[in-house]
Amino acid sequence: MTEYERWLSWDLDDPDLKAELKSIRGQDEEINDRFYQDLAFGTAGLRGVLGAGTNRMNVYTVRKATQGLANYLNKTCDHRPSVAIARDSRNKGLEFTRESAAVLAANGIKVYVYPELMPTPSLSFAVRHLGCDAGITITASHNPAKYNGYKVYGSDGCQIASEVADGVLDEINKLDIFEDIKKGDFEAGVKSGDIEYIGEETVSAFIDAVYAESVLGRPADNIRIVYTPLNGSGKKCCLRIFDRIGVKEVTVVPEQSEPDGNFPTCPYPNPEIRQALEKGIELCQTVKPDLLLATDPDCDRVGIAVNQNGEYVLMTGNEVGILLLDFICGCNKERGTMPDRPVAVSTIVSTDMIDPIAADYGVEIRRVLTGFKYIGDQIASLEAEGHPERFLLGFEESYGYLSGGYVRDKDAVDGSMLICEMASFYKEKGLTLVDAINALYEKYGYYKNGLLNFAFEGEDGMKTMDKIMTTLRHTPPKAVAGIPVVGTSDYKNALRIDGETQSVIDLPRSNVLEYRLENGCKVIVRPSGTEPKIKIYLSVKGATSAESDALIVSLGDDMKKIMGV
Repeated sequence: MTEYERWLSWDLDDPDLKAELKSIRGQDEEINDRFYQDLAFGTAGLRGVLGAGTNRMNVYTVRKATQGLANYLNKTCDHRPSVAIARDSRNKGLEFTRESAAVLAANGIKVYVYPELMPTPSLSFAVRHLGCDAGITITASHNPAKYNGYKVYGSDGCQIASEVADGVLDEINKLDIFEDIKKGDFEAGVKSGDIEYIGEETVSAFIDAVYAESVLGRPADNIRIVYTPLNGSGKKCCLRIFDRIGVKEVTVVPEQSEPDGNFPTCPYPNPEIRQALEKGIELCQTVKPDLLLATDPDCDRVGIAVNQNGEYVLMTGNEVGILLLDFICGCNKERGTMPDRPVAVSTIVSTDMIDPIAADYGVEIRRVLTGFKYIGDQIASLEAEGHPERFLLGFEESYGYLSGGYVRDKDAVDGSMLICEMASFYKEKGLTLVDAINALYEKYGYYKNGLLNFAFEGEDGMKTMDKIMTTLRHTPPKAVAGIPVVGTSDYKNALRIDGETQSVIDLPRSNVLEYRLENGCKVIVRPSGTEPKIKIYLSVKGATSAESDALIVSLGDDMKKIMGV
């Protein structure tokens, strides 16, 4: 309450914040939710609801985070640091970009800023291309419109490692949100040259780097597509890459073509869910393309719907990842271009179907924690060993893909290109991508995956999440849907138990629990790193599609009871 009153009395330079603070006077729960904690800064930076308070995204929390980053860079760099900044279409994105740049410049740091909306992977690219010490992208990815965020990248183009995040957080915690910030002036920084706009050369270099990952070896000119950027940042780069690979018949969903942080046609702009693709599917009924592609607001994820006999069938991130691995490996094998000791990287919550496919092609599969930065770390390690060519593909079940080392983050520009090439490849054979995944299911078994999300808003919600995870950790289920649990993994305590055998998990510690069942099914529970949610990942393998689908339902229903949600 003291902090609320301080904010209310301060000469705030955003009138929206003052009006919001006045509107909640006397509403203890509303005040508490805005001020009971500082917005958490972790390896993903900041992400939260827009609004007034220490637990909200606003110019003051953004300036404080940026001052902390500036202090960290100035202490740890033996030269004048430089930082690249990008943003997507989120509300307040331009203000947060300008404020971040102004604070950095006021601290003697050189700043490079994209002058227009750009995909998050293009920020990862710019950091390395321009030789920067860090990067910032203003985005809340696929979250609803009320969110924005602030992701920080290291000089390697990866999201910052936990030890760097801890160092930045230490600096942030020393600061008063109003009194210890060097604010600066954006326009003055541009005039002085301390702030410089990123030019077309960098954008073109990014597109060239994506195109260098082309697999097909011929123009993908036999397919038609409908594309939607979901009112985000992907349109320019995706249209350029479609043109480069020869896809000439592209129709953009008009209602979702231009940037709009309110996302009026899809309140939850996530290509993982059907609602976000509804406008695109509606247009497909008229245009009759082979494929619908949808990139999320910061264009690092891509979802698709496939024309299967006139019906547009949505494919999961796991299915597309499986298809991409098989497609890339098959093309390399056919041409004799498969590298020695090839590597593909995925996450612990992604499909197990990659294992038998990889084994058939002699590909090593590396499993990492959820978060594409861990995939980026594997790319970096291969590069450090002098063998970047070994990396074939990284993917995660949440619709993120990358087939090259030119960035260290998932890239929907690259993913869109590969999906189009793959669709063209199969169309030439008289097949759709649905036909292709069904053939793989017939060959390897019906590996299916389900995902359940449970939201827990506010301070009470965080306590509930903690209680659920603590209960599961200390009293794990002995069976799920009547199927005995035969093995567990606690990634927070780095412990794997299989019967009487215990072993250490050689991954960074994370609040994740895994239950392996007697029939080969698997359940993983983890709190989201970016949203107030607990996620349950269900992994099954059945003899038929119907059997696998039924297993998903029964496991999910019982996990709800076990968790009490």
